[in-house]
Amino acid sequence: MNFKANFTNFDANTIGIIILGLFCLYFVYKLARSVRLVPTRSAYIVERLGKYKTTLEAGLHLLIPFLDKVVYIQDLKEHTISVDPQECFTQDNVRVEVDGVIYISVVNPVNASYGITNFRFASTQLAQTTTRSVIGTIDLDRTFEERDLISTKVLEVLSDVEESWGIKVHRFEVKNIVTPTTIKNAMEQQMTAERERRAIIYKSEGDKQSRINRSEGLKAEMVNKSEGEKQRRVNEAEGKAAEIEAIALATGKSIEKLAAAISTDGGQDAVRLRLSQEYLGQLSNLANSKTNVLIPADLSRIEDLLGSVGLNFKQDKL
Repeated sequence: MNFKANFTNFDANTIGIIILGLFCLYFVYKLARSVRLVPTRSAYIVERLGKYKTTLEAGLHLLIPFLDKVVYIQDLKEHTISVDPQECFTQDNVRVEVDGVIYISVVNPVNASYGITNFRFASTQLAQTTTRSVIGTIDLDRTFEERDLISTKVLEVLSDVEESWGIKVHRFEVKNIVTPTTIKNAMEQQMTAERERRAIIYKSEGDKQSRINRSEGLKAEMVNKSEGEKQRRVNEAEGKAAEIEAIALATGKSIEKLAAAISTDGGQDAVRLRLSQEYLGQLSNLANSKTNVLIPADLSRIEDLLGSVGLNFKQDKL
């Protein structure tokens, strides 16, 4: 009986000590948890007795044990959130599969903690619904060209909830737009036909431009030749005119000198003698020629011939 009583007392004391030890350990744990070291670009949301108390920024902070509690930890760095692929229908009823990526960051830790349950999930859902609505307003051919339009519309929708969710949406990018195999083959054939059409057009345009250039070159060549011929004739005419003018001037000067020489004493006799010599010389040439010619009947009357040209022969009387 005494052994049982001692065992019972031992068990009660041991249990009490264990409970006390556990309580001490819990107290030490809570005391240690009251010292919080917040890293850079992070924010801790603290509640006191279930009510929001403060936001701890980077640094060392002391909390009141059993009263203060860190309930949310928000990372203030920029987040990259993948938007899962989803099926969308274009305006011309073609099914495509679209996915993307969102770049956001927390700017208001309180609203990010209490304004929305999970801002990451909510952002992806809102981006998906907006993407479906935008793609439904454009044709398939424009879908691949309107990536910027889709991104802009998603940013506009997300910007409306930025303040209430405490986030900042920086970018939204469409990663892939996947079409069915049949549509892809048809698009490839269309692109091939379009490239061939452009090649034919470019070739014809090049041939047209080549012919135009060739005709313009021939035209320019003909114009240059005509201009050269014109200039040559002008130069020849100017040369002939200058030649005639020079001959006329020289002839005029020679006539003036001859007239001056004739008007001097003995000038007419000298001219008469010169003409007589030329006359007799020409007669001698005609005598040697086999051609029939007419000559004056009286060769002794040279004075009369010279008188007919205004050169009077004056014979000195002894």
